[in-house]
Formats: sequence, structure tokens, C-alpha cells
Amino acid sequence: MHNGIRELLRLLDEGYDHTTWHGPNLRAAVSRVSVKEALRRPGSKRHNIWEVTVHAAYWKYAVRRRLLGEKRRSFALKGSNWFLSPATASEKDWRGVLALLADEHRKLHAAVAGVSPGRLGRRMPKGKWTVAQTITGVAFHDVYHAGQIQLLKRLVKR
Repeated sequence: MHNGIRELLRLLDEGYDHTTWHGPNLRAAVSRVSVKEALRRPGSKRHNIWEVTVHAAYWKYAVRRRLLGEKRRSFALKGSNWFLSPATASEKDWRGVLALLADEHRKLHAAVAGVSPGRLGRRMPKGKWTVAQTITGVAFHDVYHAGQIQLLKRLVKR
């Protein structure tokens, strides 16, 4: 495997579920969250953990879709970017959200593994960022939201 692709896969996996030096990755951040904690809002018009988790799954999907040239509107939920959480849900529903996140990560990982190394420096279709920058960005997106979820967990346990 090409070193550039291998490094991008490493970044993706570190941001999502591999051991990191910087603290919890995204999967670790949501791993022991209950549905009650996931649904609790830290304040009016503020996103909760459920919404941040679905948002992260959506952007894994969006980057994969763009890498593969797939059609829009094939995400598991209707809408885009931010999705409102239900007012109430079960632990099974929350596990479904976590499964969606894991599935979108797996699919993105496979898509990145299949990228031709020659594409890494090219701009994404209809975009201003290169393929490599976009993949790096979605990895950083996971790290950003992992930190956000860590803060939200502290706020919702008050």
C-alpha cells in the first residue's frame, strides 16, 4: 500500500478508534454514554451528544460519497449535516446511532484504502481542497467532536 494512503488511514483510525496520545478518540468519547446523557441538552438551542454523533457519522458518509462520486441522499437518515435528536429514545436506539457511526467509519476507511495515490494531490470534484486535505479534515473532525463530547459529558452529568 502507498505510504500516503497508509498515513491517511492511520489518521482516520486514530481519530475514530485507535489508541492516541492526545486523549479519547471519537469512539472512546461515546463508548460509555447512556441514552439519557446522549439526549440531554447542555442549553437551549445547543447540540447534544446524540446530534454530534450523528453529525460525525454524516460527514464520514459525505466524504466517502464525494471520494466515490456517489449520489446524494443515500445517508441512513433524511437530511444533511445536523439532525435533531428524538425527544425520547431507548438504549437500543442509541446503540443504533453508535452502529451507524461505526458503519460509516468502516465504509470511509474502505473508500480511502481504494483511492489511487495519484489522486491525493488533486482537488475534490467541485471543491477547493485536495483529496488528501479532505481525508485529513474528516479525521480532524472526529478529534474535534471527541473533545466536544468529552465536554458535553461533563455538562450533562451536573
